[in-house]
Amino acid sequence: MPEVETVRGRIDTMELGRTYMHEHIFVLTPDVQQNYPEEWGNEEDRIADAVAKLKAVAAQGIRSIVDPTVIGLGRYIPRIRRIADQVPELNIIVATGCYTYDLVPNFFYGRGPALSAVLGVDVPDPMVDMFVGDITEGITGTGVKAAFLKCAIDHQGMTGGVARVMRAVAKAHRQTGAPITVHTHPGTKTGLAVKKLLCEEEGVDPTRVVLGHSGDSGDVDHLSALADEGFILGMDRFGINMETTFESRADTVAELCRRGYADRMVLSHDASCYIDWIDPNLIGAMSQWHYLHIHDDVLPYLRDHGVTEAQIDAMLIDTPRRYFENTQPY
Repeated sequence: MPEVETVRGRIDTMELGRTYMHEHIFVLTPDVQQNYPEEWGNEEDRIADAVAKLKAVAAQGIRSIVDPTVIGLGRYIPRIRRIADQVPELNIIVATGCYTYDLVPNFFYGRGPALSAVLGVDVPDPMVDMFVGDITEGITGTGVKAAFLKCAIDHQGMTGGVARVMRAVAKAHRQTGAPITVHTHPGTKTGLAVKKLLCEEEGVDPTRVVLGHSGDSGDVDHLSALADEGFILGMDRFGINMETTFESRADTVAELCRRGYADRMVLSHDASCYIDWIDPNLIGAMSQWHYLHIHDDVLPYLRDHGVTEAQIDAMLIDTPRRYFENTQPY
C-alpha cells in the first residue's frame, strides 16, 4: 500500500483519515527569536500550549495535519518532533521549500543561478539538492523526512526570486515525486502564473499541486477553470477573514461542490499555535478558535447549504490521500 512520511515515521496513506491540509504549528522569525527571546517566551510553555491545542484537534476526529512551514517561515523540526511525540494520535506531515514573495533569502542570493552570468556557465541551484535531501534523507539530522514541497507567489507576481524558488521546487518534485503546495493570491489570479511557469514551462502535472488560499476569492468561475486544469484548490483560511467573510468562503465551497468539484478541494484553517508577528495573547485566542472552526462552524454550514457527507469526505479524506499517494518521480 502507498505510504507517506510523517514526523514520527512512515504510515500507510489509509491511516491519514480526516486531514487538515494547511496548518502551521509555529510561524517564526529566527533572528527575532534568538535576539529577543522575551518575544518567544518560555520554550516549554510554547510546546505545552501547542500540544494542548493539537490534542483538541485530534479529539474532534482529525487524524492528520499538513504543516507547510519552510525556509522563510521559521521551520525547526526538532521542536516539531517533540510536539509530535506528545500527540501520537495526530499525524503531522512537514514540508521542504522556500517562502518568499520577492527576493530569495540572502543565503541563496550569491549562489547558483546568480553566478551564471558572472562565470559564463550554468550554475546549479543549491536549493534543489537541499529540497531533495530533505525528502530523501531527512531534515537537519532528525531523520524526519519532508513529504511535500512548498513555494509562494503573492500580489507582487512572478518576481525573479519567486520564479527561482518555483523552478527549484519543480526540479525537486521531478526528482522525488513529492507533491507541491503553492501559496497563491487568487485576487490577482496568480494561479495562472503558477500554471504557466510550474506546469507549462517546468512540466509539473497540475493534479499534483495544491493552490493554497484559493478560498480568498469568490470568483467561482476562475476557481472552476483552475480545477478543470487539474489543480487542487486549497480552501484553507477558515477563521482568517481578512480577504473575505466566513459566509463568502463557505458559500464558495458549497457552490464548487454543487458544480462537481468536491474532489478538487481540500479544507483547513491556515492556523498557528504561535506567530511571532502577532501579539502572543491575541494569537493564543485566535489559534484555539481557528483549529476548531471547521468542525464547529464550517461543516454544519456546508451541510445546511446542500453539501453531502460524501463530498465532505472527499475534501477531508479522499483528496488529501490521493495527493500523497501520487508521488512518482518523472
